[in-house]
Amino acid sequence: MPTLLETVHSAGKYIETPVVSRPYAVAAALEVIAGLAASGSPATNLAAEFENLSLYADKIQEALKVK
Repeated sequence: MPTLLETVHSAGKYIETPVVSRPYAVAAALEVIAGLAASGSPATNLAAEFENLSLYADKIQEALKVK
């Protein structure tokens, strides 16, 4: 199974379109949250992290844009 990075890379130039980049951004944000959950830190508040999912995805989607 390809990694998220390999999948994003395979999207090529189409990653710049919102309809393509949004699912990748959400998937990447979920990976970040999964990493936090896997860290085992008692300070991790998953409810708060999921409330921020859209914000994380927005920032990742913006970062995917080619400048």
